Amino acid sequence: MQHDQIARVIYFSHGGGPLPLLGDPDHKNMVDFLTSITPTLQVPSAILVVSAHWEEAVATVTSRTNPPLIYDYYGFPEESYLLSYPVPGDPDLAKEVYRLLEKSGIEAKLDPHRGLDHGLFVPLKLMYPDARIPCVQLSLVHHLDPATHIHIGKALASLRTRNILVIGSGFSFHNMQAFFTSRKGEPDPKNGRFQQWLIDTCTNVDLSREERERRLIAWESAPSARYCHPREEHLIPLHVCCGLTGSAATLVFDAEVLGKRSVAFLW
Repeated sequence: MQHDQIARVIYFSHGGGPLPLLGDPDHKNMVDFLTSITPTLQVPSAILVVSAHWEEAVATVTSRTNPPLIYDYYGFPEESYLLSYPVPGDPDLAKEVYRLLEKSGIEAKLDPHRGLDHGLFVPLKLMYPDARIPCVQLSLVHHLDPATHIHIGKALASLRTRNILVIGSGFSFHNMQAFFTSRKGEPDPKNGRFQQWLIDTCTNVDLSREERERRLIAWESAPSARYCHPREEHLIPLHVCCGLTGSAATLVFDAEVLGKRSVAFLW
């Protein structure tokens, strides 16, 4: 298979709740990025999203044919709860993901009832507004162990031989208190140090796969790691992406979202 035929894998920040869809100026960089990146990707036959907003005891896959939306945010305008994204599910892809996980010794299950949370429908409404490409979600495992999620990614590596777009939907900076207490435009060197560490870890072609994985497993030792991620659910989708690809990524976004520096990677 030629390199340009390999299905793409991308990790990006999905923003604060529905704000990217409501014209929020602090999300303009993110919205511009998501709307401009789509033409550079081959049109996928299906999309698999690992969302920061779904955790289960075991890796769980949505297998519903027509999944509803889950408005898993609070205190936003009424229009936020009227958003639609009538995308079909893909039960066959869900079963394949389940089989690949089980084959690798990872306990998994199918969920025929759950809908799609805003970690999926907010970015995809910007990227693929016609809602025609079937979508499946994969949960995080609630203990958020980095090595486990790299292993989950490795188990799914064969999906890259298929025309399936895999998205790690999180946020490379996710300190809620800092979002709302920092002054707009105020320098945040702690934010910057961790983003630089992420960039080097994910894009440095001189790192071996093993060294890259060691860094990601030990991410808490990175500069200002716990400041940027008091809880790591928005970072861990990156580990799945890195495990799935096994190679250096390309930095495709480095700008402020909600006043904080955020990055995105494409493989």
